[in-house]
Amino acid sequence: MKIFYIFTALTTKGGADRVISEKANWLASNGYDVAIVTDSQLGREPAFPLNSKVRMIDLGVDFSKEYGHFFLKRAYLYFTLIRQYRHKMERLLKNEKPDIVVSLLGREISFLCKIHDGSVKIGEVHTTKYYLRNFHLLEKKNLFFKLLTSFFRKEMNKQVEKLDALIVLSSQHRDDWSNVKNVYVIPNSIPFYPKTPASSENKKVIMVGRYNDAKGYDLLIPAWNYVHQRHPDWILNVYGSGEYYNSVVEWMEKYDLGNSMILHKPTEQIMEKYIDSSICVMSSRYEGFPMVLMEAMACGLPCVSFDCPYGPRNIIKDGEDGYLIEYLNVKALADGICKLIENPILRKEMGLKGRLNILRFSREKVMQQWVDLFDSLIKGDKS
Repeated sequence: MKIFYIFTALTTKGGADRVISEKANWLASNGYDVAIVTDSQLGREPAFPLNSKVRMIDLGVDFSKEYGHFFLKRAYLYFTLIRQYRHKMERLLKNEKPDIVVSLLGREISFLCKIHDGSVKIGEVHTTKYYLRNFHLLEKKNLFFKLLTSFFRKEMNKQVEKLDALIVLSSQHRDDWSNVKNVYVIPNSIPFYPKTPASSENKKVIMVGRYNDAKGYDLLIPAWNYVHQRHPDWILNVYGSGEYYNSVVEWMEKYDLGNSMILHKPTEQIMEKYIDSSICVMSSRYEGFPMVLMEAMACGLPCVSFDCPYGPRNIIKDGEDGYLIEYLNVKALADGICKLIENPILRKEMGLKGRLNILRFSREKVMQQWVDLFDSLIKGDKS
């Protein structure tokens, strides 16, 4: 079976990049012919290591050329690049004839189902529908962009309805796509499971996530300020990068947290960083199915997270292996962290419980669901 994943570029240490890489590696190591098709990898190394059997095919369409121009010129460049992208994609698929093509609902969704190459077309969604492709940021600019975003959303819905299947991460995500007939729920899997878990004795809390609007650093920092006032000997280590870096630094300076909140670049040794910590916190406004929580729990850490749309509630068992906090309640987030800091026995028990609970998302269990789905779709059984 030949399977193609379509993704803009594997260049960030983000959840989607990791998930695609891990799935492609597993499939390739189990005898499948797998390729990851990018539009603008442009010679850059993939963010996560790939099995030597996984092919990287870059179409070399640099969509960054459209940015930094006034609206009309940007629109002209965008549609020029889209035509180029469609032409290259169509030629590739008709020459390669994959059995399965998986799109993460990027730019290619506007034309993918119009390419008649004989493949089964699947959509894969890694975030909530409302926040997909950052449409929520575009529509906030002004009335014109709000109308434009409405048009884009409607067009995307039309194209998604034409797919052979749409895969989402939870039942809540499935409810978002009530207009689509063939929606299946398959969660992410844990990428690693260390033999020795965290001791939960180090006075360290860990946060992993890009510096952007989604991850809620403007909420995390005042919450950590509360924690710091009560437990000044504890440290919050943050691993990430992104466009909000300068804002994060300014917010930290506002609360004078320079000595208790430390910013680190993304690291290849993130598993070791979890094991060196005692608590994982997540302050996201929205998530798909957050790998951070799964990774932390696999390492034996209890997690404290906002009950945001939608992923955390499908991973954390509230009060058993972590805490689901009232959405965007900064003080409650701080209280959840402090409760674990002040109860070392509870902290350790919850961490070990989470390490057992998270095995329901083992790679073998999750990938078997994918294989079963691929087989059924190729056979034409979409029931």
